[in-house]
Amino acid sequence: MAHPVPAHQNDPQAPETSPGSPASPGQRLQLRRPDDWHVHLRDGAMLQAVVGATARQFARAIVMPNLTPAVTTVAAASAYRQRILSALDPEAAVAFQPLMTAYLTETLDPGELVRGQAEGVFTAAKLYPAGATTNSAAGVRDLAAIAPVLETMERIGLPLLVHGEVTDPAIDIFDREAVFLERQLVPLLARYPGLKVVLEHITTAEAAAFVAEAGPQLAATITPHHLHINRNSLFAGGLRPDFYCLPIAKRERHRLALRRAATSGDPSFSLAPIPPPTGARPRKPPAAAPASTTRPSRLKAMRPFSSRKGP
Repeated sequence: MAHPVPAHQNDPQAPETSPGSPASPGQRLQLRRPDDWHVHLRDGAMLQAVVGATARQFARAIVMPNLTPAVTTVAAASAYRQRILSALDPEAAVAFQPLMTAYLTETLDPGELVRGQAEGVFTAAKLYPAGATTNSAAGVRDLAAIAPVLETMERIGLPLLVHGEVTDPAIDIFDREAVFLERQLVPLLARYPGLKVVLEHITTAEAAAFVAEAGPQLAATITPHHLHINRNSLFAGGLRPDFYCLPIAKRERHRLALRRAATSGDPSFSLAPIPPPTGARPRKPPAAAPASTTRPSRLKAMRPFSSRKGP
């Protein structure tokens, strides 16, 4: 499964080029307008500030639901979609399609997902392990608690989007994705073999290899951010909070593995941007919040990887 929804085809006459194939001198390459398979648009003033950058570059975008309060109902998703479109000028609003997702909680009624999909509101549902990232406190602590939801999603073909990190404080922050694969993802895929799963913003060689070998049930998104930096970048010339995001950047070997996956031509891997900040921060925050964004230039950020494979 390359994407939660079929690939955009707004220009069927556009010439095809294979990954890693440079243009010949004088050759003009026409790129189809891409889709963004993982975007945080936030809400309020932040939504107003960032949505235009997404709509200018992408035809469709899968919108994350981790607002406060979280998007857990069809009504909330419909209202959020309208706020997104209202934040754009009329021409951009016509050309851009936000694809809405549901935030999974341990009390969510499976029927809400059935209704949301049937009404064309929910494209997918998002699993946040509670405490894993921004606005995830209402997320899931025990996958067994959402078994009826996962069974329903498998039955109706609604994709599950996963923030793939464990939240056990005994696990080193740099190991939380790899441990999630072993403890959570492997049993999940075995228990629900018909469930479509997207492992989001992967950061490790282990995740890239797992997705490449897993078959059509599983796909992944990769951020430009994690293709450009490794964990040393957080400390280059001093502490660099602008490079701090979750999942956190890993060792250089992981960055190179992600670059190979992103340029492999394997349709299991798709583009995901880095989210914007969550909003205004206090003048003297108690700790730096994870927030780094490539939104205004995410396609340019991919340019170095478009004409070569490997490191």
